Amino acid sequence: MTAVLVAAAAFLMTLVGGFVAQRTRDRRHLVLGFAAGLMLGVVAFDLLPEAIHQAPGEVHGVPQALLMFAAGFLTIHVVERAVAIHRGHEGEYAAHSHGHHVHDHSTGRQGIGLTAALALVGHSVMDGFAIGAAFQAGTTVGTVVAIAVVAHDFADGFNTYTITRLYGNNRRRALTLLAADALAPVSGAAITLAFTISEHLLGLYLGFFSGFLLYLATSDILPEAHSPHPSRSTLLCTVAGVGFMWLVIGFAG
Repeated sequence: MTAVLVAAAAFLMTLVGGFVAQRTRDRRHLVLGFAAGLMLGVVAFDLLPEAIHQAPGEVHGVPQALLMFAAGFLTIHVVERAVAIHRGHEGEYAAHSHGHHVHDHSTGRQGIGLTAALALVGHSVMDGFAIGAAFQAGTTVGTVVAIAVVAHDFADGFNTYTITRLYGNNRRRALTLLAADALAPVSGAAITLAFTISEHLLGLYLGFFSGFLLYLATSDILPEAHSPHPSRSTLLCTVAGVGFMWLVIGFAG
């Protein structure tokens, strides 16, 4: 039940992110920079060490957990590249659209926004699953994963609302998807109450999730944090996030 209660905090943080997206963007870069630092810290200081401990077996000289780490990183990279290619084709279509095709293009843009938002909802389900799986590995792992996920869910809520609106969907639809994204971590955590994950599978999953988190931090959140405000304050927030996770893990250990 602890995992579900923690996931409820992710629920609230997602809603906060969506609320901030509607109100202001002035300080968003600082929050995103700190969130990225938290994610980097949890991957380097806790998730990967725990994954290697839980799944120490090797394949061709490489720990299985690290292979899953690479697989997680590459999986989200391939998915994002596929979405980018799709968006590129949409841009080509826009360049050649005239007359009655404009409405079709608008509908297509809304569809892309919905698809991206639904992908974030699916990702949030996995966030909740990660919280539940981490608490099965131990309280320390569960705590640091929960902190990283809750911090990350601010960005999820922010992006779910922003992306939905960016592609031409109305405010009501954006709020509906924001609510779904907020409920998703609780659902994911609840799923883990139904069964116990074996130590080996847990290590493999933590490795995979580490790659997933690292990609989001370095390829999505950090560039987004620095693009509007390439300032020292954003960098300092990222370093502070990493340092904070170091302290949390040190005290928890």
